[in-house]
Amino acid sequence: MRKLWLLLLATVSVLVLAACSDKGEESSEKEVSEYRTVYSGEIKTLNYLKTSETNEFAVAANLVDGLIEYDQYGIVQPGLAEEWSSNDDATIWTFKLREGVKWVTHDGEEYADVVAQDFVDGLNYVLDAKNESSTAWIATVVKNGDAFYNGEVTDFTEVGVKALDDHTVEYTLDNPTPYFLSMLNYVCFFPVNGEFLAEKGESFGTTNENFLYNGSYILDKFEPQNERVLVKNDTYWDKENVLIDRIRYKYNKEAGTVAPELFLRGEVDAASIPTSVIDEWFNDEEKKSQVRQSQNNFYTYFYALNFDPQFDAEYEPENWKVVVNNKNFRKSLYHGLDRVSAMLTTEPYNPNDMLSNTITPKNFVDVEGVDYTQLAPLADVTNTDSFNSDLAKEFKETAMAELDGKATFPVKVLMPYNSGSPDWANRAQVVEQQLEGLLGTDYIDVIVEAGPSTGFLGEVRRPGKFALLEVNWGPDYADPASYTDPFTEGGSYNKPEFAEGYKDSNGKSTYQNMVDAAKSEMDLAKRYELFAKAESFLIEEAFVIPYAVGGTGYIASKLNPFEAQYSPFGVTAEKFKGQNLLDKPMSNDEFKEAQAAWEQERAEALANAEK
Repeated sequence: MRKLWLLLLATVSVLVLAACSDKGEESSEKEVSEYRTVYSGEIKTLNYLKTSETNEFAVAANLVDGLIEYDQYGIVQPGLAEEWSSNDDATIWTFKLREGVKWVTHDGEEYADVVAQDFVDGLNYVLDAKNESSTAWIATVVKNGDAFYNGEVTDFTEVGVKALDDHTVEYTLDNPTPYFLSMLNYVCFFPVNGEFLAEKGESFGTTNENFLYNGSYILDKFEPQNERVLVKNDTYWDKENVLIDRIRYKYNKEAGTVAPELFLRGEVDAASIPTSVIDEWFNDEEKKSQVRQSQNNFYTYFYALNFDPQFDAEYEPENWKVVVNNKNFRKSLYHGLDRVSAMLTTEPYNPNDMLSNTITPKNFVDVEGVDYTQLAPLADVTNTDSFNSDLAKEFKETAMAELDGKATFPVKVLMPYNSGSPDWANRAQVVEQQLEGLLGTDYIDVIVEAGPSTGFLGEVRRPGKFALLEVNWGPDYADPASYTDPFTEGGSYNKPEFAEGYKDSNGKSTYQNMVDAAKSEMDLAKRYELFAKAESFLIEEAFVIPYAVGGTGYIASKLNPFEAQYSPFGVTAEKFKGQNLLDKPMSNDEFKEAQAAWEQERAEALANAEK
């Protein structure tokens, strides 16, 4: 895409006249490129080995490199590993590290070389249960990883990761894992300097000073609820491909609302354009030339019904427990949610393009050219719109009859939303009115409640303070197993393992057993078929209501999205490396033209990579 957009690319120049606290703003005159944005949801930690929140590891993705990365077409490229190999059954993977890569402090001073032991130390931290890493379950793919986490193995040298020498790291896995490379793109496999980690202890990742950097940027300023500034790492091994010198994030609790105006005033370089003003932008020639669709991604959005409610008594959690365990009640909501009406709050022009009937999106993986979502019995779900007003009303009547004397109607349905998202707030109101209008206020009372813009996951979703909630999930590696993780036992979403009547003789939930069977199957075709059956079961039983794929909405941005590293999984999409700033934002027509060219180039690149 650099060929196509060469004439559009330009550096946003900032003339620096006086010394400031940010590195790169020296007293001598110097042109630097700077990308500016605002945010409302603050990060609570820089500890990438512990967090699983996107806005937190999105920062870390620019500060720390892993073994591999991806190019703009989604093809694996060397990162800190220059080369790698695996044995025939993909259970042993060996990586040769590039030499001379440095860990540096927040002021750019060299601290140590990056060596193979750093990857061992990183995984040791993640798999040590006392550290409460949110991504440990991914790392248990290594031999004895699960046993070490559970305390059954206490000697970490028995875990399947070894530093063979300073520049060779070897992973031994419990099972054949041909997609292991894609897992390395996630934060749990990132390195850490063990000496620095031990020195900082619990303070590691709490400030930019208590952090080491080997990635393309250094966090020069970190002032929560004020500002954070990333500056280019001058010691970075691939600094020639770091094209933006400084990334400036400014906190504004109303960021979702004020960003469009700040963009028009030239104070920020990107803004999501809420549907409340999108018509205004498209009806103004100057604004229209600066707004475009965002790219679809592989995040999946769905409404989760909570089987372990922990919300306040005023919302009647015990009553909710009774009704959510009635399949016909769940099916009434499943068929009653008009997803097009909901999607209009984000995509008012082509809402159907964004809808998804499954949890795993289309085009994620395939079996001999057959898309995973078209495997039986999941294909029936994939090809059928869940919204059916007649069926919804039929299930309502059946549910009310079955629950007569057991539950109180109308059922209070607590549905929180993140107050930092104007579109989500609007959508919550639409869903409330639509569901109550169809199913009747004698049946349900949907209670819309504003949640915090910062810490929403920790304060609302993870503690289970909801009955019905719009949630999302992004894949962590290239296998359908990644999309099962929110729903397996121990997950922090809607706890389907607590559903009554779905326990098998071994004490596990039916869904869990179906997933376990799929994970143990190494024949790819059979494996995907088993995952398809498990996903179909989850949806057909109405534990969740699939909604849409990510990337919906419209944005104004000076970034060229087709220069960015591309991958459906891991932290790739959060990296600024390789991106330039455009002289002016793309219009929607320019975006579509560039997207068509990129898709053709990507197809050619993938074909060449397979040769």
